[in-house]
Amino acid sequence: MLEIEVDQQPTHTLCRPVGELDAYTVSAFRESLGELATHPRVVIDLSSVPFMDSAGLGALIGGIRRAREHGGEVAVACSRPTLTKLLHTTGFDRIVPVTETLEAAVEAVGSPVS
Repeated sequence: MLEIEVDQQPTHTLCRPVGELDAYTVSAFRESLGELATHPRVVIDLSSVPFMDSAGLGALIGGIRRAREHGGEVAVACSRPTLTKLLHTTGFDRIVPVTETLEAAVEAVGSPVS
């Protein structure tokens, strides 16, 4: 099961999926990212995602594309070494900033850390 926590901050919107992000759960994640596409600064925190497959990666890329179409900025925070390695190996970090901390991701979208 996957839960999606969305927290609107004064400077950015935080999207935090909690649980495995795979072919069985990706639709909820895709829907949440679609709803956030018009937000100017989105930080996606993958630190509570123990596993992500290609469906999850595809949803992430699609959400980023939609946000950029609306002029938005997106960054990803991920403290899990296995997911960070996946994001770097696939070249995902060349598309958007991938940071190890939430604070660094917030800075990457141009928001001051409070």
